Amino acid sequence: MTTTVRQVLEAKGGKVFCVAPETTAFQALGLMAEHNIGAVLVTDNERLAGIFTERDYARKVVLKGLRSTDVSVRELMTASPQTVRLDQTVDEVMNIMTERRFRHLPVLEGERIVGLISIGDVVKSVIDEQRRTISHLSNYIAGDIAT
Repeated sequence: MTTTVRQVLEAKGGKVFCVAPETTAFQALGLMAEHNIGAVLVTDNERLAGIFTERDYARKVVLKGLRSTDVSVRELMTASPQTVRLDQTVDEVMNIMTERRFRHLPVLEGERIVGLISIGDVVKSVIDEQRRTISHLSNYIAGDIAT
């Protein structure tokens, strides 16, 4: 069985944290710290405008000597980020993340934001699927030996 993005979101929940483009980096980081997350989506009138991550902060604020209280996420975000669909497989998402070096991907259904999938979500899904396979094979072997 191949796990889909829909199944991953059903297991973890579809809660997504969003900020407006004019939100300061400092405010966005506060939200991220409060919810122990590594990224927030940037939305403009409920439409995906970008994504702001810890990596964006480290590379675009800290290394450039900017002040997080003075710079908006609009200036720092990755605009028009790569997105994935609910029907895509975890293998497809893992390939995108690996090839493009992304740790977070917004999930869209049409134009509507329905979730955010992280590399941690993908790894957990792969491990869970491997555990199910091992359990299934163990039960199969045990059944063969008993007969």
